[in-house]
Amino acid sequence: MQENINKKSNLYGKIAIIALLIMSIASYFLVPSVKTTFDSIVYMFKSGDFIMVRKFVESYGPYAAAVSFMLMILQSIAAPLPAFLITFANANLFGWWQGAILSWISAMAGAALCFFIARILGRDMAIKLTSKKGIEQVDQFLTRYGKQSILIARLLPFMSFDIVSYAAGLTGMGFWTFFIATGLGQLPATIVYSYVGGMLTGGAKLLVSGLLILFALTILIFLIKQIYNERKNKCNEE
Repeated sequence: MQENINKKSNLYGKIAIIALLIMSIASYFLVPSVKTTFDSIVYMFKSGDFIMVRKFVESYGPYAAAVSFMLMILQSIAAPLPAFLITFANANLFGWWQGAILSWISAMAGAALCFFIARILGRDMAIKLTSKKGIEQVDQFLTRYGKQSILIARLLPFMSFDIVSYAAGLTGMGFWTFFIATGLGQLPATIVYSYVGGMLTGGAKLLVSGLLILFALTILIFLIKQIYNERKNKCNEE
């Protein structure tokens, strides 16, 4: 009985997500204003300029927070658009702590959506929305670090937030385990990015980018050293 209920729920979920995707694609090609807005959003993300994102969100006035929320959802689905641009823009526009709350909540919603898309529609759809290589790399990471993998992945700035969410949905991991680990792991980065974003001006962008790259390389070196030590210990045991 419970199995039949689960199958029906899964079927309804598939129908709802597929219908939403079809409607979104149809709107892009059939409604000129939708196409224009979407193309401008993609250009905005590709520019890497958070000031452009800030101005775009701000232009919606009282609906700015809702637009920011939807932008975060969009970048979650369409990996790998950079989420930190939205975080910087939110902090710069709404204040660092209000921006942090908005960014954290919307990122959590995006992560949950990616998780369920992968779980309901399967690996093929997850690969189409991301990349085969990206999914495979995260698969290996999740297998290697087990239960702590999501928390670790969320703490690493060079790990794609969205691909991790999709990959987690393809595993047997429970949703709440994934959701709680994501929330805890994402919170420090959101606070830091928001605090920095609240003080940023256009001229500070290169400095922040450099610091983020340095931070990512530091953690990467630490991980490489850890993997090297593990392999060395295995060789010594053999």
